Amino acid sequence: MPGSPLHSGPPGSPVRARPPGPADDLDLADIRVDPLAFLTTLAAEFGDLCSHRTRGEVVWFVNRPDLVRHILKDNYTAWTKAGTPDDFMLTPLLGKGLLTSDGPAWERQRRLCAPAFRPRRVERFDTLMTDAAVDLADAWERAAEEGRTIRVDHDFTALTLGIVADALLGADLAAAGRGFGRAVDDINRFIGHFDGEPGTPTVADADLALLRRRYTAAQTFLARVVGMLVAARRYTGPPTDRPADLLDAMLGARDPHGDALDDRELHDQVLTMVMAGHETTAKALSWTVHLLDRHPQAAAAVRGELAEVLAGRPPRAADLPRLELTRRCLEEAIRLYPPVWLISRRAAADDVLDGRHVPEGTLVCISPWTLHRHPAVWEDPELFRPERFAATARAARPAHAYVPFGGGPRVCIGQSFALTEAVLVLATVLQRLELRGVAGHSVVPEALVTLRPRDGLLMTAHPLAAGGRP
Repeated sequence: MPGSPLHSGPPGSPVRARPPGPADDLDLADIRVDPLAFLTTLAAEFGDLCSHRTRGEVVWFVNRPDLVRHILKDNYTAWTKAGTPDDFMLTPLLGKGLLTSDGPAWERQRRLCAPAFRPRRVERFDTLMTDAAVDLADAWERAAEEGRTIRVDHDFTALTLGIVADALLGADLAAAGRGFGRAVDDINRFIGHFDGEPGTPTVADADLALLRRRYTAAQTFLARVVGMLVAARRYTGPPTDRPADLLDAMLGARDPHGDALDDRELHDQVLTMVMAGHETTAKALSWTVHLLDRHPQAAAAVRGELAEVLAGRPPRAADLPRLELTRRCLEEAIRLYPPVWLISRRAAADDVLDGRHVPEGTLVCISPWTLHRHPAVWEDPELFRPERFAATARAARPAHAYVPFGGGPRVCIGQSFALTEAVLVLATVLQRLELRGVAGHSVVPEALVTLRPRDGLLMTAHPLAAGGRP
């Protein structure tokens, strides 16, 4: 509506200059101390389309649903990932997969990979997901018996890595020893402190050389493991003792001209999906159990839903439509703590945002952290309210006010897989255990590659009696 905080202005409005923002060139190191606070303050002081200058470059910041929709959907071809911080940070590791490619190459990859991630195909992995979650719940019950604290965020990371590897590759990566998990940790530890300078990630650590060597070794290890698995599948064909996995679907995909993904493309897709697919889901699960611990009434309501729907049995994909509250709690958790907290694009051509000319080459950032707290969209935005994701409330919100998986044609291809996995894991674990935060352990969000608990998420597990009661 014209005049509302969410309206971009009437067509033909005059083109204006750079958006408002601090006049001085800001030190990137100062921004990195607390980027969430920086972005929150920037939007509060200068509005939903603002800017700042760092290292001589003007960076635009967009924090309004209609403008986000323009960039991610309506005019997405005018915006590229090339030359963005994400490109500099991730392309050396992941190659040119769906997360980092652009233009016709991305469109071709998306067409070929999309069928593997359709909801019906994803739901075939429900037993794989719940079996892994049962094993985790068993381990946490043993920890409860022994009086041990559990590192929930680490355990969820191991869980989701195992699930995505098994579903994607039909491979138990535990067969590679602890190497795969360690390689993922070393990579995250290094690129988590990336400062945005092209090709030169840095870390705030005295032993930069050691971390860089570990990163390089981990990168080589992951590339070899993925390459070996792809080559083996091409040689042996699909497994005969289990349903086809996602790699089989991608191997069999053909474009209208009959062309398939080549080995390099397959390698980059698999590595992208393993890395991106496990990390974000693990953080979503971690933030959800943390918030349920902080909101015992919501946790009790979830236990009631699980008891009614499941009656103690493991959940399956067919149960998902009835696990409405469990899903709403997850969706509200990733509203408040979106694992992907920053999205960046460069203008591939001149554009106009809210009546302001955007020169080609301009770097623009969108933060789900601030967008998901926009007071014109979300009433009491800091509060945990799962009812925000009831159907009527969801329909009343502007498009692209909620973008935990991105938006537009480049919305995360694994969204259905991630949501299915997260709800099934939560249902499996929460019907058996109550997870309580450790007294005195602060849980503070830290914006690195993903939004994670700065000092980990330490909790204790408490088995539930029959009927789902503590």
